[in-house]
Amino acid sequence: MVARKKQGRLTEEEAQIVKGLLAKGWRNQDIQALVNIGREATINSGRITEVKNNAAIVAASDERIEFFKIRKVSYDLKTGLNPFDHERLIRSREAMILAVQVFNSPALRFKSEVFAILANVAWTYLLHEYYERKKVKIVDDNGRSLLLSQMLKRNDCPLSDGIKNNLRSLINLRNEVEHKLLGHADVKWLGLFQACCLNFDKVICKLFGDRLTLSHDLSFAIQFTKMNLEQLSALNPYEIPAHIDAIDARLTEGMTEEQINDLEYQFRVVFTLDAAAKSRAHFQFISPDSAEGKEIRNVLVKYKPADHLYPHKPGAVVSQVCQKTGKPFTIYNHTQAWHKFGVRPRNGAPHPENTNRDYCIYHPVHKDYTYSNRWIERLVAEVSDDQKYAALIAFKGEINLIEFPRHSRAKRLYRQVKAAEISRRCKFRA
Repeated sequence: MVARKKQGRLTEEEAQIVKGLLAKGWRNQDIQALVNIGREATINSGRITEVKNNAAIVAASDERIEFFKIRKVSYDLKTGLNPFDHERLIRSREAMILAVQVFNSPALRFKSEVFAILANVAWTYLLHEYYERKKVKIVDDNGRSLLLSQMLKRNDCPLSDGIKNNLRSLINLRNEVEHKLLGHADVKWLGLFQACCLNFDKVICKLFGDRLTLSHDLSFAIQFTKMNLEQLSALNPYEIPAHIDAIDARLTEGMTEEQINDLEYQFRVVFTLDAAAKSRAHFQFISPDSAEGKEIRNVLVKYKPADHLYPHKPGAVVSQVCQKTGKPFTIYNHTQAWHKFGVRPRNGAPHPENTNRDYCIYHPVHKDYTYSNRWIERLVAEVSDDQKYAALIAFKGEINLIEFPRHSRAKRLYRQVKAAEISRRCKFRA
């Protein structure tokens, strides 16, 4: 006997509805079609026959049958959502759509405030639905539901660190709305809001299905004036009040540069205005991790002083890592690190300029490398974690003496390390 899957069975309510419809003269195939609307696991006609032959099943009342029919025909064909079964998800999507529509409206000035409020509502409903389906109690005995900030702190929160940081900033802005005017700040936090929208669409599709995407419900806002890049770049210094800058500083307080630059925290686009053929988009979005995105980054970096972006020589990197972590970290460990993470090529490589521009740059004039603040932050994070630190100092790779800076201390340390390794191998063979 083949065991039936639980999802393919009729519920007690459905069985009573089927019994009532049979009593009204409905055909099996028509009942089957009605019951299967919105069902994840559909039933076959055999289930209808079983109800027909089971005299113990009591038929549902006319009122229950009518409500069942209304609920079944209320499913949205595009999203698959039902106002009786998926109220939170419907309101969550609508709150985010309203947030974007208000922000894009040229006639309104209350943009940042409304977006921060409605985005918080949208994310709260979304996570409430997630936790309720996980059988997590979202309302306590006092009738208070889980706050968005509380859900972000849970170990089982399904969101990435970048999304959590973005939402914490949105929560801070929402709190400021109650006490301060945020006028002239819309452009200031545009990247924050854009990332919030992209994150929301990604998460709702991941958790509840691609049919719930908002990408088909919202479109680009058009305007009656050209965007002047010089005016946009000069906007913040002259039109953003001091208290707005203070709020902006608090949003990123305690965050590393890598966290602030995370696209899930804050969306960034590099664009130009140019004439284009009808077949080509005027706005082109390029992933920063793609080959074209990296090329654009490299071009932009050329127009910034390398000494400003990459101010640290290896000795300075080592000194700061030791100071910030309180752990031993040597020039040899630094060499292990850039080998392990592929930050720069080996000495003597045919293309010494092929570095990871997030962390390092090659200077062709004096033929050496300097490092960025992000590289120090990366090393501090690695060294601070005991497990990662142990893996780093145990890394061997293909490290040669020539790859050390010309310091006798580094050379002596390298010889000591190699001698200890050879001695250990000899003992193991013996």
